[in-house]
Amino acid sequence: MRKLIFAINISLDGCCDHTKFNPDEEVLNYFTQLTQDAGLLIYGRKTYELMVPFWPDMAKHNSGDKAENEFARAFDSIGKVVFSKSSGATEEGNTRVVNKNLKEEILRLKQEKGDNMLTSGVSIPSQLMELGLVDEYHFMVHPILAGARTRLLQGTDLQGSLQLKLVSTKTFKSGCVALRYVKQ
Repeated sequence: MRKLIFAINISLDGCCDHTKFNPDEEVLNYFTQLTQDAGLLIYGRKTYELMVPFWPDMAKHNSGDKAENEFARAFDSIGKVVFSKSSGATEEGNTRVVNKNLKEEILRLKQEKGDNMLTSGVSIPSQLMELGLVDEYHFMVHPILAGARTRLLQGTDLQGSLQLKLVSTKTFKSGCVALRYVKQ
């Protein structure tokens, strides 16, 4: 069975607003490896629209630095499933838009053959956590207090605490710390 892995950049005060982070080469390399190891990306429409067309354009034009271009190529090459109830996201190339029941679709995708699935963002991953469908968590903790409003699990009711087991840590020169947890 495929695992569903959640990965996100987060500040010390719990902010997940992507505009608050400026990932360096080491952090980008970490996320590139996660993406290369995945067989499918799972996003909500808003997160998808933050990523596309930015990363595919960078992959096409090789317009970033080395780490950015490598992430862009990894991102662009992998299949994507976008959960959307509006018509904002479009199906192109290796992207499929789904407006079905989130739980049923993720359970179906977990049964398919292939590499693990990777998700990021706030809304869809929070729902997936609430449903107990996330198997592994990667928190890239940045050494900042952002003070912004976008918070992980904002407005989500987990119906009790979720017990996680720390399986690895990695400290970067920038002071960022990658924390990897699995669901117990």
